[in-house]
Formats: sequence, structure tokens, C-alpha cells
Amino acid sequence: MMELNTEPVVRAVMLIRRPVAEVFEAFVDPEITRRFWVTRGSGRLKEGEVVTWHWEMYGVSAEVAVKSVEENHRILIEWPTPVEWIFTPRGDDATFVSITASGFTGNGDEKVARRSTRWEGSASPSPAARRSWSTGSS
Repeated sequence: MMELNTEPVVRAVMLIRRPVAEVFEAFVDPEITRRFWVTRGSGRLKEGEVVTWHWEMYGVSAEVAVKSVEENHRILIEWPTPVEWIFTPRGDDATFVSITASGFTGNGDEKVARRSTRWEGSASPSPAARRSWSTGSS
């Protein structure tokens, strides 16, 4: 069994060439989020709410408990572990987004395995979304 000196996290970062308010809205509004990540969401991300995200192409869904929403700055959810988005403006027309998942359970080997498989590919927008965001079209 592996002994861990620090708890594992998964971190994804991206620079999106759109203003922070527009990028933040894309993550809290399921009508926009469905264009690049989930196929359907049961509602906006609002603090204290539980929403369901659906990926119909895979036949799966997940309940997401929204713990904190700080407009244009931060989103914290439980899915089932904590996942935090931090939105940092880069000038007037770009946003740096950092997404961190933490709180993996189990022994050292299990935590590393969960960290390694939990988020593979799930934090990245689709190529169509990246084109849309970079050109401003939808």
C-alpha cells in the first residue's frame, strides 16, 4: 500500500478568451453549459441547491450539491468530492479558470487511483466550444 505525504488533487486550468462574467455564466447556466460539457442540467448553479447533470451520450447523470457561488469569482460543489472553480480575469477579454477536485477517500493506492481516473477529460471544453468561445459565436 502506498503511503501519501500530501493528499492528491486533480487540477485543470485553461485560459478562455472571453470576459470573466461571460465565462462564469457559461458554467452556472445549464443552457450554456450544455454547449460544451453536459448535455442537460436541471437548473442553474445556486448556493444551497442540488442540481442534476446529464451526459446523455454516455447514459449517466450525477447529482451536484452547490456549496458556494461567488459571482464571477468562485464556484464550489460536492460531486461527490469537493470541486472548486476559480475565475481570474486576465485583462478585459480573457479569463483564467482553475478547477480543482479534492477529498478522495480510501487508502493511499485507492486515493491515487480515484484521482487518476476521476476527471480524465471531463474538465476540458469540447473543440466546438473552444472555437465558439474564441470567436464569440455560438
